[in-house]
Amino acid sequence: MFQRHQVQTIASRMSELENPLIQVVVGPRQTGKSTMLAQALDQIDLEHSYVSSDEAIVPSAEWLQTEWQQARNMTGGGERPVVLVVDEVQKVPHWPTVVKALYDADRRNGTPVRAVLSGSSSLLLHRGLGDSLMGRFELIRSPHWSLEECSQAFGYSLEDYLFFGGYPGAARFAKDEKRWAAYVRDAIIEPTISQDVLALGQVRKPALMRALFRLGATYSGQELSYNKMLGQLQDAGNTTTLAHYLDLLGKAGILCGLPKYDEKPVTRRKGSPRLMVYDTSLMTATDGLGRSVYAADSARRGHLVESAVGARLLARAPEEGFDLFWWREGADEVDFVAVRNGSIAAIEVKGGNESRQGGMAKFLARHPQARRIVVGGSSSGACTLDDFLRDRVPLFY
Repeated sequence: MFQRHQVQTIASRMSELENPLIQVVVGPRQTGKSTMLAQALDQIDLEHSYVSSDEAIVPSAEWLQTEWQQARNMTGGGERPVVLVVDEVQKVPHWPTVVKALYDADRRNGTPVRAVLSGSSSLLLHRGLGDSLMGRFELIRSPHWSLEECSQAFGYSLEDYLFFGGYPGAARFAKDEKRWAAYVRDAIIEPTISQDVLALGQVRKPALMRALFRLGATYSGQELSYNKMLGQLQDAGNTTTLAHYLDLLGKAGILCGLPKYDEKPVTRRKGSPRLMVYDTSLMTATDGLGRSVYAADSARRGHLVESAVGARLLARAPEEGFDLFWWREGADEVDFVAVRNGSIAAIEVKGGNESRQGGMAKFLARHPQARRIVVGGSSSGACTLDDFLRDRVPLFY
């Protein structure tokens, strides 16, 4: 069975002798977090307990305290370490406070329970970690799958990956486009919105949130001002509401609005966003056009290719520590701008929509230290789209 490279990281962290920190596996829904945890447990030679709040009749604080105490009992009075994996921890009410109390008690008493937490809701997990557990955890990220991973696990070609994206659970339905699209909509998109985003209680207009996602997925790879969004959405309220909802969708790992690059952060926030899905399947399953339509329409394929490149950049950004933007001035444009500690990578995508390309020369004139990266096309020094989607292209010198 295929294993992601994160499995080795998880297993290594579980086995470390002098690392008391809680390990938290985070990432969007349906990216294989539970499978990775099971694979990691198979690799370690330690007593362990795997529990999930989905298996509890009532996933309460008392349930979590009981499971934690059982792990403590397995240590033989503190003589041997025990790994405790708690999956779907975000479903336990007030879980950050409960985990903090249990973890702190173990540290005081020298009880060697090694806690590993995960859950399907990246948004709720991140919020909980910021509330009570600062300084007590390490993150292990589970991003959307790359072409390299999908090729090894499912035999995907480049064209397969562009359309079907990088959700492993959906791959089994790839031979039936309608069934595959229904799975992505019903098992990934809707639970992410209804169980993650809306669960925060910060969304007064759920119908608008869903409509915004559909609009953004359809326009992925394109600039769309908030005023234009207002014109296409019913009961949209104001631009502040749309920006807030788009931010929540981004934190949930399905859709974001890339800001324009500007050396002044205030100016960045004022520009129109470039809409970008976190995985191309979110785009193709939402619009329902079918694979043959993208193959026949160069403009649509161009946006699909740009979205695939953008999705890989979004997946790499947290792990590699860079911020992602786009740039335009008048008719001059650069598809993506990655910034890390003062280093800049300007990324141009050649994917069937070259008529609108331009601006790289002007951008490099203003930022001569930037590294130019061309993805696709036949120009000298360009990398192939295949290599880029396999994460084989470094962004910085």
